[in-house]
Amino acid sequence: MPHRTRLAGHSGGNTMSSFKRLADAGDLTGKTALVRVDFNVPMENGLVTDDTRLRAAIDTVQTLRTQGAKVALLAHFGRPKGERVADMSLAPIAGAFAKVLGSNVSFIADCKGEHVKQAIADLDPAGVILLENTRFYAGEEKGDPELAKEIAALGDIYVNDAFSAAHRKHVSTAVLATLLPAYAGVNMEAELDALDKALGTPERPVLAVVGGAKVSSKIDLLKNLVTQVDSLAIGGGMANTFLAAQGISVGKSLCEHDLAETAREIMQVAKENNCNILLPVDVVVAKDFKAHAENRTCATDEVADDEMILDAGVRTIAQLVAAMGNSKTLVWNGPLGAFELTPFDKATVAAAQAAGIRASDGKLIAVAGGGDTVAALNHAEAADEFTFVSTAGGAFLEWMEGKPLPGVEALKA
Repeated sequence: MPHRTRLAGHSGGNTMSSFKRLADAGDLTGKTALVRVDFNVPMENGLVTDDTRLRAAIDTVQTLRTQGAKVALLAHFGRPKGERVADMSLAPIAGAFAKVLGSNVSFIADCKGEHVKQAIADLDPAGVILLENTRFYAGEEKGDPELAKEIAALGDIYVNDAFSAAHRKHVSTAVLATLLPAYAGVNMEAELDALDKALGTPERPVLAVVGGAKVSSKIDLLKNLVTQVDSLAIGGGMANTFLAAQGISVGKSLCEHDLAETAREIMQVAKENNCNILLPVDVVVAKDFKAHAENRTCATDEVADDEMILDAGVRTIAQLVAAMGNSKTLVWNGPLGAFELTPFDKATVAAAQAAGIRASDGKLIAVAGGGDTVAALNHAEAADEFTFVSTAGGAFLEWMEGKPLPGVEALKA
C-alpha cells in the first residue's frame, strides 16, 4: 500500500476485526445476557409497520438461548429525552417480537431495580424479556455510571447487537460493556466483519463511490477516504461543487460554491495519497427539477446558465463501471443523481446493477450504507446482490469518516 498522508486532525480508518464474539462466551447455562438491540421500528396506531429490525435480532437471541442463557433485551424507541412518554413505550413491541421469534416474550415497564431482577429470575430457562425504553432515564444518553451499575446488576454478560447505535456513548450501547463480559451479537459481528473487509484490511484496489446532495455533510468522510482508498468516484450534487472548484460552470445546479477551497484541498490530498478522483465527464441536465422534465446530455463544460445537473451521463457511467472492473473492493455511500425522479435515476441504477453483478459473481466485495443509499440500491433492485448493505445510517457514516465508535471500541478484545 502506498504511503498515505493524513489531513490534520484526522484519524484514518478503523480496523475492527479484534472484538469479542458470542462464540467466545462458552456455556451460558443459568446466566442472563443483557442484549442491546435496535427495536426503534416504524409504528402506526400502536402496530409495527416494518419488522425488519425485529427479525434481525432473532439470530442473536436464539444463539444465546441455545447456549443456555436467559435473554433480557435493552432498546430505545424515539426521543423521550429522559421522560416517560406513553406512546414511546416498548410494550407493543414485545408482542410483535414474540410473533417473529415464535416464542413468548415477557415485558416489564422498567429497565432497572429489584422488581426487574425478580422478573428475570421468574423466567423459564432460555426465557426472553423485553425491558422498557432505556431513554426513559436521563442518565442513558449521558452515559451515567450509576445507571449503568443498576442495569448491569441484572445480568451476567452484555451483548451488543445494535451497530446502528454504536456511535453513541450511552449506557446501553457502550458503558455496560465496561462492567460485564461483553460480546458482539450475530448482526454486530457480521457488520464489523463486512466493514473490516471494506476499509480495515481490504483487498485492493479499493474504489469508493460517494454521492448525495452536499459536500458540507460529508467533508470528514471525503477527507478520510482519500487517505484510505485507491479511487474515489464523486457523484450527485456533491460532484457539482468539485466541478465548480475547477472553474467549470454548473449553471443553476445545486452547488456549494463556498466550499470550493475545501474541494481543492481534498483533491490535493488525494493526489498526495495516490488516490484517483473520478468526477463526471458528461451530465444529464434539465431546466426544471421534476420527473420527466425535458433534458439533454452534454459534456460537463457545456451546461447552460439556466440548466441544472440532475444525473451523470453515459460516458461517466461507463467510466465508473470500468473502475469497478479494475477494483477488488467497493464502498458505496449516496446516490449519483436525483434518483427519486425518473429518468434521473439512470446512473445510480446502472452503476448499482453493475456492482451487484460483480459482487454476486464473487469478483467484488461490495459494501454500502448510510442515508439514501439503501433506498437507492433497493430502487435499482441491486441491494440483495451486494456483499453487505448496512442500514445503520449515522454509525456507518462515522465509520467511513474514520471515527472510533464507542459501542465498537468497548467490545475490542
